[in-house]
Amino acid sequence: MFRLNLKIALRNLWKNKGFSLINIGGLAIGLASCMLLLLYVAYEFSYDKQFKNYNTTYVAYNSLDANGKIVSWALTPGVLAPELKQKYPDVVDVSRSTYPNEQLISYGAKKIKSKAVFADPSFLRILDYEFLSGNSTNPLANINSVVLTHTLAKKLFGAENPIGKTVKLDNNDGLKVEAVMADLPENSSIRFDYMMPWKLYEQHEPWTIEEGWASNFCLTLVQLKNNSHLDQFNSSIKDMYQRHGKNLKPILFLHPLAKWHLYDQFENGKLVGGKIDQLKIFFLLAICILLIACVNFMNLSTARSEKRAKEVGVRKAIGSSRKSLISQFILESILLSLIGTVIAFILLEVSLPYFNELLNIKLVIQYQDWKYWLVLAGLIIFTGLLAGSYPAFYLSSFEPIKVLKGFGSTTGSAISVRKILVVSQFVFAACLIVCTAVIYQQLNYIKNKPIGYEQGNLIQIALQGNLKDNGKLDLLNERLLKSGAIKRVSLLSMGIDEEGNNNSNTSWPGKNPNEMVLFNERGIGYDFVETIGTEMISGRTFGREFPGDSNKVIFNQAAIKTMGLKNPVGSVISFRGSRCTIIGVMKDFVLESPYKKVGPMIFYQSNKNEGGVVLVRLNEGQNISASLSQIDAIVKGINPDYPVDRKFVNESFEVKFKNEKLLGTLSNWFGGFAIFISCLGLLGLALFMAEQRKKEISIRKVLGASTSNILTLLNKDFIKLVAIANVIAFPLAYIIINKWLSTFEYRISISFLPFVLAIVISILIAAITVSIQSVKVVKANPVDALKYE
Repeated sequence: MFRLNLKIALRNLWKNKGFSLINIGGLAIGLASCMLLLLYVAYEFSYDKQFKNYNTTYVAYNSLDANGKIVSWALTPGVLAPELKQKYPDVVDVSRSTYPNEQLISYGAKKIKSKAVFADPSFLRILDYEFLSGNSTNPLANINSVVLTHTLAKKLFGAENPIGKTVKLDNNDGLKVEAVMADLPENSSIRFDYMMPWKLYEQHEPWTIEEGWASNFCLTLVQLKNNSHLDQFNSSIKDMYQRHGKNLKPILFLHPLAKWHLYDQFENGKLVGGKIDQLKIFFLLAICILLIACVNFMNLSTARSEKRAKEVGVRKAIGSSRKSLISQFILESILLSLIGTVIAFILLEVSLPYFNELLNIKLVIQYQDWKYWLVLAGLIIFTGLLAGSYPAFYLSSFEPIKVLKGFGSTTGSAISVRKILVVSQFVFAACLIVCTAVIYQQLNYIKNKPIGYEQGNLIQIALQGNLKDNGKLDLLNERLLKSGAIKRVSLLSMGIDEEGNNNSNTSWPGKNPNEMVLFNERGIGYDFVETIGTEMISGRTFGREFPGDSNKVIFNQAAIKTMGLKNPVGSVISFRGSRCTIIGVMKDFVLESPYKKVGPMIFYQSNKNEGGVVLVRLNEGQNISASLSQIDAIVKGINPDYPVDRKFVNESFEVKFKNEKLLGTLSNWFGGFAIFISCLGLLGLALFMAEQRKKEISIRKVLGASTSNILTLLNKDFIKLVAIANVIAFPLAYIIINKWLSTFEYRISISFLPFVLAIVISILIAAITVSIQSVKVVKANPVDALKYE
């Protein structure tokens, strides 16, 4: 029986090539889109799960009630790790590390800036990376040791064996290569190219020991014996800061490493989400696209009901049961699903490189993983059963006497179900159009919102090597200005796109002693205001004509508002344990997140030895390429041992919009696929309706109806369906998009424009799709439909 049904299914597919092509094409696009999105979702969920102890490993966080809200960071004091290891028996292991930061590593003439971390030896016990050669037991035991990743080792040593060789850090420290580890997996939250001992970091930065519990600067990983008592453990450590100083306010807690990538957003000390919210959207999009493809199959299959009716009648007349007919139609749909899957695989392989480039990741199809094939088989069967269920039950229900006399089965219920399915498709399509439009409006609003300074033609050059020397830095400024390539130059204690250091120990006249205010502090140089293109609201900035400004500070508007100072200039405050005088108020400008309101900031005169960046304003009158070449030559001439590290500020700022741009782009692409597949569903209904109304159309033509009149008549019903879909979709879209916008402090108001756009696009798509099919029926010879044999 199976072989017979298979033969019949293949014969039907070959006989109706056009129908099969449209049906398989719709299924293939739907399956390919679904598989691509599910592949991405699975990749994001796999983050940090390659480690053996990932489910008992945690990241230490602290929460602080400041500026009227509770803020949370994965930054802790360096003294926390030894305290946890010593006093808590539930702790198996604990490690400190810096966050990855680019530093120069060199071997002979090869000098490379790569991401480095300093970490305790226990870091490599908690996260069991794969070692390729060298000492894999305790490679960080020696203070002057280093562990390289495979790619960095190849860049530095080529074919040489790196083990035992000496490399230099920042052209100073000689470090012995103890081991080489495999390149870190792409789906790892902590990514670096080489690792050095924590004790070396303490040697370079002695303040990390002196600060004790007062400074949060490192990442602390904690491995517990089991994960069942996390809440109890968090309760036992939450007041650890307060035990070491009555003025310390942070609350300590552990956050699972397995959730760190997807759940990293906290509001008022509580976990509220993160990238998981975006993945939920993509997962829903994947399921909806697959459902739309299945709906198309139903619509297109039942559109051919008249052609299959006599086949059903004959087979029932000669003894076929309804059960065997249902099996036949289900087999056909699974066969189509299987063929669609093969084509979907081809589409997936072709599109994967472009998708990886778009997302800057490396997704691959795990052909060797049995779980992948199991999921795929389940997807094929699910798609085949879902897509074939309605046609199977509908077509097998025809009564043989009626259909053999001439197609006269009741079609009202079929039309109703099909209309419901098409409305459902366009509800989803309309929602996507509205949501995508609002995403782009919000992104453009944030990108075009005034940020308080001029990004264009502004460059930042990292202070490294000789540039940290006061004399060399002054020489750099002098030569840059003399070259004519730039107009202004200044200093900033860290990159303008980086998060700054926070200070909560600042006090001022009239401050509420119970109020905690966090100030983002930055060191700035002369001509800072003119270089970045902002302005002073009152008072003055630091200047060469004021040599005694070491105990002077400048606040931004947000800080003065928070402090409640009516006449701030001249006020004396306490900052970093010293009495300082406010000499000016600077206009608010965005240095960190463009999505959040500008917080209180305090600016002090930059100490040239503390590092940071040189900010350079290009001369617009000069050729940009020539100016950049001049700048690079000047920097290289003064600092020959380091590669030139410069970047445009607006390019760095653009990275902050990565997630929203990704959401908008993927919504746009896959929304387009969903709308295209929905058009196929509409085409299916148009085919069905045209078959039912062939005689009516022919009679109207004979009686003098024009082509435009008939097209208007046929389109009217479909426009009604699309209108109903929009009415249903708009409230849903409003709820979804309003919830998404609520996560932004700066956000647009939802206007009527996206909804109008959805109406126009959906009606236009419906009209074009239906008209393309209807024109064939309208242009047909009426005699062919009206003749009776």
